[in-house]
Amino acid sequence: ITCSCRIMKHDSKVMVRTDGDLIYVICNKEDQQKKVINKMCTNTCVLEHYEEWDEGEDMKWILTFRVLDEYEKQMELN
Repeated sequence: ITCSCRIMKHDSKVMVRTDGDLIYVICNKEDQQKKVINKMCTNTCVLEHYEEWDEGEDMKWILTFRVLDEYEKQMELN
């Protein structure tokens, strides 16, 4: 599945693709990365990989997140 999602206000769109338990987010602007990471990283989803792609005005940032299975999830302490 590939879709375009609005993670932030305005027209700062990112591309999102899923493959099993992996979620790939392609950022078009460097300042999008922190916002995407803050929204995506939870107790059930972690940043798995970071990659810079291309150079100059065409540069993209590919963030790979992994959805944790039941055994990997952080345990809540009482």
